Amino acid sequence: MFETSLTSNDLLFLLKGAWVTLELTVGAMLIGTIAGVLFGLLRSVLPRATLPLAWVLDVFRSVPLLIQFVLFNSLKSIAGVDISAFAVGCVVLGVYAASFCTEIVRSGVLAVPPNLRRASRSLGMSYWQDMRHIVLPIATRVAFPGWLNLVLSVMKDTALVMWIGIVELLRASQTIVTRIQEPLLVLCIAGLIYYVMSLVVARLGARLEKRWQEND
Repeated sequence: MFETSLTSNDLLFLLKGAWVTLELTVGAMLIGTIAGVLFGLLRSVLPRATLPLAWVLDVFRSVPLLIQFVLFNSLKSIAGVDISAFAVGCVVLGVYAASFCTEIVRSGVLAVPPNLRRASRSLGMSYWQDMRHIVLPIATRVAFPGWLNLVLSVMKDTALVMWIGIVELLRASQTIVTRIQEPLLVLCIAGLIYYVMSLVVARLGARLEKRWQEND
């Protein structure tokens, strides 16, 4: 007969960790999306002038996220900056997300056919009217699937914040495993929670894409 030492309090502890995971994801994507849209538009409009920005973003895309967490947390201590570990997690994840979101937005803008832009200008639209009414709506639809995949990726990458002392879902599951010594059960439950959160995000994204298609 199956027996376990897992209690209802342990499940609540896992759900609290899942909530921290969601908070980190929302905070990071808010930072990453705002910065990514701004940087992506600059990269598409001024590709040569923004080459230094591209090099900096390449660093954040290339360096493993765990190293970024450790370095940023160490620099915070050296500089004597008094910010919480949660804020560090949001900032590092946000900058990491921004480095990818920039390329997602840039590719979406560049995917708009040049002939379509020329046609809008020939109809008397100004540059900013062309961007607002033609380029951005099309670029948003092109970039949205990539942005949605980025959200799911960042949600899983939040597991790395355990290295700077934040108790999110994976850290919570490891704490329970240490106490009850039932890794298979606890990690299966944690994996199921990750799956449910990812499924909800994916379904919401699919519904939004379907609505866009219906409005075409």
